Amino acid sequence: MRNPSPAAADPKVGGKLAAVGRFCFRHRRWVLGFWAVILVVGVLIGGRVFEGTVAGASSSGSEADRGGAVVTAADPAKGTVTAVVDGTTVDDAAVRAAVTKATAEIGALPGVSSVLDAYGPGPAAAALHSTDGHASLVTVRMAVASTEGQSDAVAERLAALDGAGGAHVKVGGDLVLQQEVKKQTEKDTRFGELVTLPLTLIVMVLVFGGLAAAGLPVIGAVASVGGALLAMFGFSQIMDIDTSVLPIATVLGLGLSIDYALLMVNRFREERGHGAGIAAAVERTAATAGRTVAFSGLTVAVALSGLFVFTSPVLRAVAAAGVSVVVIAVAAALTLVPALLGFAGTRIKAPAAPVPDEGFFSRTVRRVGKRAVPVALACTALLIAAGAPFLHAEMRSSGAAVLPTSSAGRQVADTIEQRFPDVAPAPITVVVEGGAPVAQAYADEVVAKLPGVSGVRAVTPVNDSVSTIDVLVHGDPQGGQAKKVVKELRADRGGLKTHVTGGAASVVDFTNELLSRGPWALGLVAAGTLVLLFLMTGSVVMPVKALLMNLLSLGASLGALTLVFQDGYFSGLLGFSPTGGLETFLPVLVFAFAFGLSMDYEVFLLARIKELHSRGYSSSRAVELGVQRSGRIITSAALLMVIVFAGFALGDMLMVKQMGIALAVAVAVDATLVRCLLVPAAMSLFGEFNWWAPAPLRRLHRRFGLSEHVELPAIQPAVMPAPRPATSLVKATS
Repeated sequence: MRNPSPAAADPKVGGKLAAVGRFCFRHRRWVLGFWAVILVVGVLIGGRVFEGTVAGASSSGSEADRGGAVVTAADPAKGTVTAVVDGTTVDDAAVRAAVTKATAEIGALPGVSSVLDAYGPGPAAAALHSTDGHASLVTVRMAVASTEGQSDAVAERLAALDGAGGAHVKVGGDLVLQQEVKKQTEKDTRFGELVTLPLTLIVMVLVFGGLAAAGLPVIGAVASVGGALLAMFGFSQIMDIDTSVLPIATVLGLGLSIDYALLMVNRFREERGHGAGIAAAVERTAATAGRTVAFSGLTVAVALSGLFVFTSPVLRAVAAAGVSVVVIAVAAALTLVPALLGFAGTRIKAPAAPVPDEGFFSRTVRRVGKRAVPVALACTALLIAAGAPFLHAEMRSSGAAVLPTSSAGRQVADTIEQRFPDVAPAPITVVVEGGAPVAQAYADEVVAKLPGVSGVRAVTPVNDSVSTIDVLVHGDPQGGQAKKVVKELRADRGGLKTHVTGGAASVVDFTNELLSRGPWALGLVAAGTLVLLFLMTGSVVMPVKALLMNLLSLGASLGALTLVFQDGYFSGLLGFSPTGGLETFLPVLVFAFAFGLSMDYEVFLLARIKELHSRGYSSSRAVELGVQRSGRIITSAALLMVIVFAGFALGDMLMVKQMGIALAVAVAVDATLVRCLLVPAAMSLFGEFNWWAPAPLRRLHRRFGLSEHVELPAIQPAVMPAPRPATSLVKATS
């Protein structure tokens, strides 16, 4: 008869999460196999999600979006491929011969609607001459989308012109830009993963002092990314997923998975240090840290759910992908990590001693408590000052500027804007549902006379019933004057059915959506957060205080974003060219993600403080001990998050870089200035009032309240097995 193992002497822990932990430990091979399948399928199938994404999306239902849809329906062309032939005079005989031969061949390729070069008759060909006379354009209109592959053959034939007559050729156009955005986004996502995972592993080794414990969060994160890719692939089959959603969802999945696994592994080590056997330590970890993970994931999901209020496809796609990624990260932490802990077992070292009640964090809290008023005022003033630059933030639709300057598509777009003013995209385009004569009359009698309009460049018939008017404005194409012209055009339509579109119109529409729906989204997130924190703490004071502190932390992140990406500070160091503003939907995404992550750490800290206060400690002592016991793990988790976000900020896509910097700043500020100084100062000022709630709400909390803390049964002394022969021991442990 076999002697009982140490784990067998430990009583079972009640609760569903403990049961999940027990199940995953006992069936760890099946659990590991399941997640291995998820990873493989996610990489093989989910990796194809990049192919089905949409590069660029507008506000659904907006006027700019409707105008674009009218033109798309009327125009047989699905996009363009454009080549800049540069380096010699346009009239060079060798260049002319090479270009006209290429255009004739391209015109015969499948999927080509029309080809235009600088050597044909009429003003359309003349517009393809650069202002300096040393470059020309070849514009190919495609009757098929870029995903069907015919545009690649056109691009290759145009690229073959390079060197003809000494000319240099760059190939771009909107179809090429779409492909480059997808490829660059995928490249940056892969690069971010390759950079952050090794650095994360190194930091984990330093935190845990061993490779076995350090490797578990990395394995869990990799599996979660596989599941996230699979989920996003599923979403891409039923809705348009903007290309920018993928790295955002990936970075969130990596960060949360690592954080949650870090909590689980840390708790497992603590339970082992208290004398629990492997099985008992796993189920106790699932019951306690697993509860924190589940509650934290719920708070992040609530923050992201606010994005569903908006009509923009980008924001809705981010909400759907983000919430699914959170669910997957929580599922991996609650199932895969317990299974991995069962495999790692004794190879994960228990801490030599429990976290002492006195240390750096408790001393810091005491010092802060003695100077609570000046510390709170100084921190608040510093955070407000850091967020002040966001007050002058400008929203922009960056277009080709989201790509690095080394991109051929970006170079072609910049060249057209600088040297081909007659064919560069107009700041504002008015779509007229009527023939060219009607549109021309409207342009002459109304549009050209509006203040702020510098001229009407062209009236172009799309077909017999739809025409477009290119409107030029004074100053910045997406600045205040351009936005004013958009509003004037919409106020005076000349009795026609028109749609005002273009970059400036898109910014106006998106801003209007934020102003109309933003308060509802903010209210939804705030209400959900307040309810969740009340259910956890039983207080109405701490949820409100946490909400205000998170808003201050968020403001600092948006302020840094404005200084760097709009004003251009550190642009050389970070390797990008400022566009003069922030991408329209970026502040909303930063709010949702940064708010959710800040609340994540708020839950970690308040759960520990609430647990200690419930045990009878005074409010001030509970804060000291809570920060001391959770400070190291929160700081470690924040450091790992910053590494993940900074790794993605090293990419070349401007959107990915902006998101990475914003979230890295938000987490760094929140884990240091807010959690270590502002929260202790505020809680010291409020004292026992921190836990106040009206009597009806106290009764409600007693009945329905949640708690991170779980009462665990005492660990029984381990029953040591009797000595066995070496061969039996090897067989048993295998």
